[in-house]
Amino acid sequence: MANLTPLFIGGEPKLSVSTFDIINPVSGLVVGKSVNASREDCQAAVDAAARAFQTWEHSTIAERRGIFLKAAELLATESYKNKVMKTIQSETAASLTWCTFNWTGSINNLRASTGFFGELNGQILPSVVPGGELNVRRRAMGVILSIAPWNAPLTLALRAVLIPIICGNTVVLKSSEYSPRSQAVIVELLHEAGLPPGVLNYVSVSREDAPARTAELISHPAVRKITFTGSDRVGRIIAIEAARHLKPCILELGGKAPVIVLDDANIAAAARGIVHGAFAHSGQVCMSSERVIVQAGVAPLLIDAITILCKGLNIGSLFSQCSADNVISMVKEAVEGGAELLLGDLNIERATVLPHLVQLGFKGSGTGKGLRVWEKESFGPVVVFVVVDTVDEAVELANASEYSLASGVWSNDTYVAQRVAARVRAGFVNINGSTVHVEPPMSARGLGGSSGYGRFDVDAFTDLRVTVIHARAPSD
Repeated sequence: MANLTPLFIGGEPKLSVSTFDIINPVSGLVVGKSVNASREDCQAAVDAAARAFQTWEHSTIAERRGIFLKAAELLATESYKNKVMKTIQSETAASLTWCTFNWTGSINNLRASTGFFGELNGQILPSVVPGGELNVRRRAMGVILSIAPWNAPLTLALRAVLIPIICGNTVVLKSSEYSPRSQAVIVELLHEAGLPPGVLNYVSVSREDAPARTAELISHPAVRKITFTGSDRVGRIIAIEAARHLKPCILELGGKAPVIVLDDANIAAAARGIVHGAFAHSGQVCMSSERVIVQAGVAPLLIDAITILCKGLNIGSLFSQCSADNVISMVKEAVEGGAELLLGDLNIERATVLPHLVQLGFKGSGTGKGLRVWEKESFGPVVVFVVVDTVDEAVELANASEYSLASGVWSNDTYVAQRVAARVRAGFVNINGSTVHVEPPMSARGLGGSSGYGRFDVDAFTDLRVTVIHARAPSD
């Protein structure tokens, strides 16, 4: 069957009679099938990664760099571009722009990742023992279980495996049940580029079986660390499961990015940046600009400019009817609670929701306490405005959140903007730019709470091991 996505274990595709359907969120049609990994398949994937680790850990930096540069070269070809566009659009109904971002962003990340090799260094230090010496070395950890989401299926699947493999680890990649074929492209690409069998293994699991299979993967003794990108609800479950086995996690979870707009900001530029940050991929990005906190002197101008830009804005559908229902229910709840609906029709058409703009209590009064549209990630095309008088009010509201992933500050005075940015508790702050912008190879990172914790970097996927060489005792 041409549209069946197999597992990939130990360098070989793996088929099974157990499969699940992939459904396009807009058409509702079945666009493919994926093999549904069994308990034995998951065990085999980790075992294959553990065997491959014995040799991959000792591979040379030149060998690893060559594979990733070759992968970048392959991904830039027209055949891979067409494959990426077709699979992501088919499985997630993403716009052409978003598919292109996944493709070009992944090429750039492969090229930029080669800079990480310079961090795989150690130290030689003098010991407290006279004549002794300390050797501090970075060593790979072992098998990494990486769980990637559907919303940026190519770029986030690549990020889930790239740095771990660069560091000498081996990986079991568990795909999202919504985008298995899109994420299997990464596995195909890296093996075509020369990655040895077993270094990267791939499993996909149906929604119904995912809890049991994920717990089994986490509990496998060879798994040293878990990475997960997705909702804070599922992230908490994974963190609890990992804690049962005292295994560390990297969790990139939800976001409710605040954008502070100061009185001296370039309003036209701020409006464009906020619209981009809020509605890229229909707001289905964890760094989306969901809360705009604007000083009173420019609030009418900013809100008018954003409203004009949003009218007639062509955005794609959300990934499910359930997601669309949740977004509209959040906005309706806010309106019933006294918020003003500035733009939007509160309607859903085949999982498509138009941009919605909501303004809460003027000058910070009654600032949406208890309203989900202010407190919880919508993961949809919604922006909430709050108007304030002072910078202190703006910072206080920006930090009044359980999320800490990303934020933005707009001001023509970059010195003032930097001082404000330093007060906002977020792992990534953009000054005069969209909140969804990140700098490869740096990525967004939560500072705890519902945004999670940890970073995709060399420190996170290596252990520092210390060897003490004692001075040779004098001969008798």
